[in-house]
Amino acid sequence: MAMMRTANPALSDAVFKSVQPYVGADKMTISGTVNRAAILLVLLAISAGYVWATFVGRQDMSGVMPYLMVGVFGGLVVAIVTVFKKEWAAYTSPVYAVLEGLVIGGLSVAMEMRFPGIVIQAVGLTFGILAVLLLIYRTGLINVTQKFRMGVFAATGGVMLIYLVTMGLGFFGIHMPYLFQGGPIGIGFSLVVIVIASLNLILDFDFIERGAERGAPKYMEWYAAFGLMVTLIWLYIEILRLLANLRRR
Repeated sequence: MAMMRTANPALSDAVFKSVQPYVGADKMTISGTVNRAAILLVLLAISAGYVWATFVGRQDMSGVMPYLMVGVFGGLVVAIVTVFKKEWAAYTSPVYAVLEGLVIGGLSVAMEMRFPGIVIQAVGLTFGILAVLLLIYRTGLINVTQKFRMGVFAATGGVMLIYLVTMGLGFFGIHMPYLFQGGPIGIGFSLVVIVIASLNLILDFDFIERGAERGAPKYMEWYAAFGLMVTLIWLYIEILRLLANLRRR
């Protein structure tokens, strides 16, 4: 059997090397992972909905930034803890979902104020892509081979490198032209990133299925659900960026 690999850093090959397989009722299952992912989505929606209700009704963006900052930095810390302490995932992944809800809510409010109707489009596209790719995966239309995994891994790493370089240059007041703007280059880049994020969902499905086959311990359901959330949040933000770029034209 080919070594399991996913471009999502939370769901990498090394994860199952550090856990012992279970053979009893306490092992990871696909249905259990789906249930955990649903719980995390509900928590994220509640948190995002709170931010949305607080600021959209007022038509005032002045208080959104603290929520964004708490969500971004708090979510990063909790994500790192979860990656290194997978057995804590049942406790840390719900906290991560709530914190990321603050980020999603803040970004959604900001975009909705500027481009009315954009959020419902982004949400619909995100879950539409999730449903289509799950169907494609279950029907076997995409064969998740080692080369496929390596290709998505390399592409994701390239995107992350661009993000890091852009952030680093931003600290010195240097901005990469065109890449994150509403022109053809910016729109094209957003489309490429959305495709890469979508392919990561295929690898996440594969990771969950193989984890259940290997009899991973029960807490890995929470960890796998956390990893799936990471990809979904990334996909939603990129779709939101693409729609905003299209509206700017």
